[in-house]
Amino acid sequence: MSRRKEYLKDFYDKTNEDTRLIRSRHGQLEYATTMHFIHKYINKSAKIIEIGAGTGKYSIALAKEGYDVSAIELVENNLKVLQKNSNGIINLKSYLGDAVDLSKFQDDYFDLTLSFGPFYHLYDYEDINKAIDEAIRVTKSGGILMFAFISIYGIMDSNYMYGKWSAGLKENYDDKMNVLHFEEQLFTGYDVCEFENLFKNKLVEYITTVGTDGSLESLEERTDFRFTDEEFKSYINWHIHFSEKRELLGRNNHLIYICKKK
Repeated sequence: MSRRKEYLKDFYDKTNEDTRLIRSRHGQLEYATTMHFIHKYINKSAKIIEIGAGTGKYSIALAKEGYDVSAIELVENNLKVLQKNSNGIINLKSYLGDAVDLSKFQDDYFDLTLSFGPFYHLYDYEDINKAIDEAIRVTKSGGILMFAFISIYGIMDSNYMYGKWSAGLKENYDDKMNVLHFEEQLFTGYDVCEFENLFKNKLVEYITTVGTDGSLESLEERTDFRFTDEEFKSYINWHIHFSEKRELLGRNNHLIYICKKK
């Protein structure tokens, strides 16, 4: 854990995570799609935990809607921003903590569990399984869990189409084209079925997998990319309508696996 925490601290200390979901069209689309599916599955009196809450965009928005929210964040600087941004919101409690150890929280407590950051930065299968098991443990029977992950195909499209293709192959695949996961990647990607299979023997019932940002991250690199605000509203509605289609999932950079605790 110490190396992972060191890598993440170094990255997020240099990154303005607080504007990630508002400064670009793909970030805005990710936020709008994610909030759509949260509202689709949430109940009116839900107790919510967000694991890997970053600077609190989702936690703060949901607390402002009146929900009782607990936010957990591993990176101290992100947590400080979250606490500053949520000052005065009494129904949001924030904690420094790691997805692999939620021992401060009791079993079967939360109605909605959001894990929107940890699986970008978990590389060892023991830690991955701990994070899944801990999220399930703190969720009530019948409660909803949402796990965000990154598509390996989205990573390749977004990061390695600009003279870095060979480096991308070496960093993300072995010589048999199996997807790799190791700390030095910082952000690790999954084949969609690979991520879904992590839950095969878990105490959950699969609901759906959702693509949250389409191919906008790579398309925004084009000099002729543009949307008017009205066109973008229309695009968000179009994207959400098709966001669960299996044949389109791999074109997304960010996705969410949604399930229910048995």
